[in-house]
This record gives sequence, C-alpha cells and structure tokens, in this order.
Amino acid sequence: MTDEHTCSLENVVELDTLKLILDYAVDQGLLLTNHAAKIKRRKVVTKDIQVPTRDQFKEIINCMRDENNEFGTQGKGRNGADLIELLAYSGCRLNEAVELKWKHVDFEAGSIKVDGGEAGTKNHEFRNVPMSEALRKLLLRIKEKSKVSGNDPVASIRDAKRSLKRACRILDCNEYTHHDFRHFFATTCIESMVDIATISRWLGHKDGGALAMKVYGHLRDEHSQKMIQQVKF
Repeated sequence: MTDEHTCSLENVVELDTLKLILDYAVDQGLLLTNHAAKIKRRKVVTKDIQVPTRDQFKEIINCMRDENNEFGTQGKGRNGADLIELLAYSGCRLNEAVELKWKHVDFEAGSIKVDGGEAGTKNHEFRNVPMSEALRKLLLRIKEKSKVSGNDPVASIRDAKRSLKRACRILDCNEYTHHDFRHFFATTCIESMVDIATISRWLGHKDGGALAMKVYGHLRDEHSQKMIQQVKF
C-alpha cells in the first residue's frame, strides 16, 4: 500500500470531520448552509498490503548485511540493513527515519522522538515511540560502531533501495519497498496483541485508530481467527 493510498484514506476522514464542523456551525446560526454537504467522497479501493513474514524479514536483513559473504555482496548493504531494521522496529516513514538524530534517542526513558526534521512529520506533530528490545539493540549497535554527537543522524544513508532490491532478487521474493517495513511494524504489533488505538499513535495517526482499522483491520481479524484455534474448552 502506497503513501498515496494512505493519504486518500485520510482524506475521507478529513472530509467527514469538515462536514461535522460545518453542520455544527449551521446549528449554531454561524452559517446558513453547509457547503461541504454535497461534496462526494473519493472512492477508496482497498489494496492488499505487501508485508514480509518474520522469516522473510530475517532473510532479507541477513542477505543485505552478508556478514559471512554468503551472498557475494561483500557487506555493501550493511548500512541499508540498519535503515530497514530501523523502519521495521520503529514504524517510521522513510523521511522520519532518516531525519532521526541521536538527540532524539532517549535510552533512559526507552523512547525515540520522531519529529521529521525540517519537513516535519505527515501531521506536522512530533511523537514519542517506545523502544522495543529489538529497536534498543539496533540503536546500541549502530552507536557503538562510531563516535556520534547529538545532531548526527542515526541512519548513515538516506535510502536502501539498491541493497534492498538486490536482496529481494537474490532471495527470489517480492520486491519490498521502504514503506512495506512500516506495515511490517504494524503487523507485528497486531500479532503481539497490541490494540489498534495504541498502534495508530505509534504510527503517528491522529484519528484514534480509524485509519489503522481500515488499513490493518483485516490483519487483526486474521490473527483473531488464528488465536481462537488455541482456545480449548
């Protein structure tokens, strides 16, 4: 699922909100009519999101890093592997991840501050995302590789397109994009029984989970069906 598709879902929520505000203004006598009432929603065609399995994710990272030179890449994708892991463990969008600086990493509090740099986040508000154990280990490993200061970026590269594409080709799997690993984060959270409202906050949604339900609701239902099979009476 692309950013453009996600944006179209958000536009539906925004239109509904606008109509409610203008209805209230009409009720209060501030407006004579709600001019947004006749605006039709854009039809949103829900597409299946592309998410690697946990085993595929591990294989991709292993291939990109290629520490034992099993894949003949001589470790050229190591920095790319760090970036993909950062996306997968934080749920950040690509621009948010590459703008993350060490001053935004608080090991004591166990969280990172996502502010999107000069361009800002998609909703122009910063958010704090708690560190999972995987994210903490990744950040410590990156930090140990070289001396860093507060204003240095956590990610050493701006994208991992080439090394990611190469790994997917070598492994003969779907050609995943940076954004697919944001979906991987959300999917993993759902499978770990985190509620949708909390996941939506971690992703930076401001609608209380409405967008996350539209995007990931079917995954939650699939997981729910798997879980009920474990219930014995």
